Amino acid sequence: MSLFKLFQLFQYSSLLSAMRSSPWIFPVIASIHLMGLALIGGAVLLVDLRLLGLGMRNQPLPQIARYAERWFVVSLAILLPTGILQFMCFAATKYYYLTAFWVKMAALFLALVFTFAVRRKLVMTGETPMSPLQSKLVATVSLALWGSVAIAGRVIGLP
Repeated sequence: MSLFKLFQLFQYSSLLSAMRSSPWIFPVIASIHLMGLALIGGAVLLVDLRLLGLGMRNQPLPQIARYAERWFVVSLAILLPTGILQFMCFAATKYYYLTAFWVKMAALFLALVFTFAVRRKLVMTGETPMSPLQSKLVATVSLALWGSVAIAGRVIGLP
């Protein structure tokens, strides 16, 4: 089955057609998705701003990272299902042709891999302190990736 056919399957399923016909389901899903965005933004910013030396300098980085990670995981548990529902509620085949959608998916994949495979490993242990240059580089890459996800997501929503 081609990817386009899969998008069509989502778009024309009876459950999703019923969801699209409701005047309130999509706004509720979008609102919950936005709350998840606020949570993930706060969790990412908390750690990345600390890495940049722009706040909470008296708090140990691993402690901040452990605290923020809980909110990060909660936000992912909110964002992923609501994002999928938004994709499915709207015209899924429209997304197939949107460059911003594919940019967002690629940036989201890279941001998640970077966050869990690189940033998490570096900030959670605290045993091997990072140099200021390493800290700034990790924070900059993280902010660039998550910023790309946010900007591409916003572009998707433009008329």
